[in-house]
Amino acid sequence: MVMFPFPIKPKKLKIGDHVRVIAPSRSIAIVSKENINFAMSALKATGLNVSFGRNVNEKDIMLSSSVNSRLDDLHEAFSDQTVNGILTVLGGYNSNQLLDGIDYTLIASNPKVLCGFSDITALSNAIYAKTGLISYSGPNFSSFAMQNGFEHTKEYFQKMLFNQGTVSVVPSSEWSSDGAWYLNQSNRTFLKNPGMRVINTGIASGKIIGGNLGTLNLLRGTPYMPCLEESILFLEEVASYPDETGIFEFDRMLQSLTQAEDFSGVKAIVFGRFETSFKMATEKFQYIIDSKPALKNIPIICDADFGHTTPIITFPIGGWCQLETQSNGTVNLSFVD
Repeated sequence: MVMFPFPIKPKKLKIGDHVRVIAPSRSIAIVSKENINFAMSALKATGLNVSFGRNVNEKDIMLSSSVNSRLDDLHEAFSDQTVNGILTVLGGYNSNQLLDGIDYTLIASNPKVLCGFSDITALSNAIYAKTGLISYSGPNFSSFAMQNGFEHTKEYFQKMLFNQGTVSVVPSSEWSSDGAWYLNQSNRTFLKNPGMRVINTGIASGKIIGGNLGTLNLLRGTPYMPCLEESILFLEEVASYPDETGIFEFDRMLQSLTQAEDFSGVKAIVFGRFETSFKMATEKFQYIIDSKPALKNIPIICDADFGHTTPIITFPIGGWCQLETQSNGTVNLSFVD
């Protein structure tokens, strides 16, 4: 594992810039034409011009294109001097197939904004581990097809990718656990957001590592896992199992991560909000945290606006985070890249 005292910072986006949409995980072929068109219009409304990788429409038995096709689009997006930023179509299960074939020298020599979440966790953290390039956990291209409840997501996408300086995190006013929002956009349920919840109080600062917990754990024991020294982990998990099985799976994945040799270098953890289908009751989450001695003396908060609920903030993988929690429940969270 390599530590980068001076990470590579991509240039921020500006009005009129060109973003390339690629599909390192699932194909755009599984996204409806209506949602593709809506997402394109929403991105253009932010002032960005949009193009697509040559192979984004390929779809095989795994709902992706071939490894070579995905690598070609990734490399082309970084090497094309007219492209200022890169958005991934959506998540899935197999972006880690690309890691052995990526030209990391090419990427380090052509630093650009790269944004996506979920399965894209593997790609973002691997690129940071191999090059030091800061990338972003934030909305995928398909996220921009969301017609309701997207304002907070869009706000933090623009704050992080267009603006310089520190970004302070303010919780959204409401949230939704409608995972299949794209199937019926007129029938959404939004709940009042009580804000981030303090588990362990304290003050910490460090580089941000993380995203989806299960995907991050795929990098353990490989050359693509970032060093955890001086890090603040941002972790979320998706409800992939029926009943309460997901809780047990989350528990053991978190346990495994705490057993990493460099986990002692973790300064704090920020957990994203769980979907309602996860059935993660407050007392169960507290029990899981309390069962892990490695988590006893570091600041921990949960129910932050990222993960597989709506909305999600954009945060920099490899960027710097400052966290302060107090016993009265106050949370001050900010980051800068």
